[in-house]
Amino acid sequence: MAELSFDLALSHPGFRLEARHAGDLPGITALFGPSGAGKSTLMRVIAGLERGAAGRVGFDGTVWQDSARRLFVPPQRRGVGMVFQDARLFGHLSVAGNLRYAERRARGVAPEIAADAVISALDLGPLLGRRPAQLSGGERQRVAIGRALLSRPRLMLMDEPLAALDLRRKAAILPYIARLPEAFGMPVLYVTHAIDEVARIAHDMIALKDGCVVAAGPVADVFARLDIDAGGSRFEAGVILEARVAALDARWQLMRLDLGGQTLVMPAAPVEPGAKVQLRVRARDVLLATRRPEGLSAQNVLEAELREVIEEPETAFAEIFLGVGAQPLRARVTRAAVAQLGLAPGQRVFAVLKAISFDRRVL
Repeated sequence: MAELSFDLALSHPGFRLEARHAGDLPGITALFGPSGAGKSTLMRVIAGLERGAAGRVGFDGTVWQDSARRLFVPPQRRGVGMVFQDARLFGHLSVAGNLRYAERRARGVAPEIAADAVISALDLGPLLGRRPAQLSGGERQRVAIGRALLSRPRLMLMDEPLAALDLRRKAAILPYIARLPEAFGMPVLYVTHAIDEVARIAHDMIALKDGCVVAAGPVADVFARLDIDAGGSRFEAGVILEARVAALDARWQLMRLDLGGQTLVMPAAPVEPGAKVQLRVRARDVLLATRRPEGLSAQNVLEAELREVIEEPETAFAEIFLGVGAQPLRARVTRAAVAQLGLAPGQRVFAVLKAISFDRRVL
């Protein structure tokens, strides 16, 4: 498993980056944070496209930058593949021509990646004869990913590659990105400010705010931390749950999931019984009750232990941290509700979740 490390300082008018991190890159690592947090700048420093940063950058045992030693490895010698928000394809070349261009430039570079494997993995076969102007936004990004792969990188850097796509095209291309580490044996560093993209494809995440790393680690662990709010909106706070598919209900197009002996119901997906499913549950989609509720349209009621209540005196809200067996759950309710229900640590409560509130990922 490759390791990425950086200890950097960079100052521009109106912006400052002071980022430090060292850790493995297991598959896809999301570089997450709001606009202006420093995600793209940090990505450019790692790629060698930003010379203004002072500090150290290392990847997989190789030092790419060390200001103290006046060492700077240029971008073309770092072995990184870049995919940007705009595909940046050569408009005068066909899709096949764009891929061949990258392949020719990478001759003699290891690891060897076959064009046929890239074309198959990204379903590019039907597009090979077209020019970029004849492609949809999602198709152009798939070609851009293929071209980056054929440059034979050791590390793939993706800078908000889906930012210009609508929700339908995003949903179509995310599975292709999710397969890249396994299909081609390389880690991916993926910049985004969209928490749903993190939940769908990332294994680890590094959260930034105001040019600083505020949290890092496995996605489920970072999601459950209170300071993830520093990386985005509180209303996107939530947790990642892991469950197994227990049964499929063809009549109602639902599937039943086993979560530590409790049952969750959600819309059916193309998975088999026994498959493991990862779910993102937003704190704002969790309701709490002190008695098991009845007569609800919501299908999911989980018994939970209330572990922590953190009230926000400057707002109307409170963050509630729960345990469903060994897995965490999080709710956001009003402070008035905390007082009216008498919510306190150690209490047994019932968490109500809507079936349609889940973002799912099959593992």
